[in-house]
Amino acid sequence: MPDIIARCEAKGLRMTDQRRTVARVIGGAEDHPDVEELYARASAIDPRISLATVYRTVKLFEEAGILDKLEFGDGRARYEDAERDHHDHLIDLHTGEVIEFVDPEIEALQEKIARKLGYRLKGHRLELYGVPVKNG
Repeated sequence: MPDIIARCEAKGLRMTDQRRTVARVIGGAEDHPDVEELYARASAIDPRISLATVYRTVKLFEEAGILDKLEFGDGRARYEDAERDHHDHLIDLHTGEVIEFVDPEIEALQEKIARKLGYRLKGHRLELYGVPVKNG
């Protein structure tokens, strides 16, 4: 899979040094950072980068289909690489932790439901919201 910078260049986006920094930060993220977190990580690499630049870059990447915007109901838009392998999300309502998972049974059931309704599934997004079950 081409990295974010290569995909931006392939779409004809002008890639400044600061945009490259933001792209590297997003590409290296194992979590689902919001813009403020992306800014903290990017400014640690390039102290000249501004929060406004990160906001504009994220918006540009989202409009170009490079990033997916995720909203988990906590008022913070989070982002991830649009070309990551498919996965679903479970959001812990107590801590805000986002757990990624893939379940073949859920995937098959979604396909079955789409077919039953006369559709071929082209994509989906599944977000589950929960609280930990108390043990003992």
